[in-house]
Amino acid sequence: MSNDPRYWFPTKRYGWGWGLPIAWQGWVVLALFIASALIGSYYIQPHRNHAIFAVFIICLIGLLTFVMWLKGEPPSWHWGNRE
Repeated sequence: MSNDPRYWFPTKRYGWGWGLPIAWQGWVVLALFIASALIGSYYIQPHRNHAIFAVFIICLIGLLTFVMWLKGEPPSWHWGNRE
């Protein structure tokens, strides 16, 4: 068994944050995020309920960021040289 943790999301090559998933679990999380946003936009109807939809999307982004923070590589600033 390896001591190296298995990450779902790698850090970005340039900048700060995470890139696309590298594990199937990360793809599931991303698919659930997109599906939730689409389903929420159908039921909340953003053209009628701007504030409610904005709060809904902010909560979804917060949840996605939390999962990426837990299951992704530790974020740091990168200038293109990944080591």
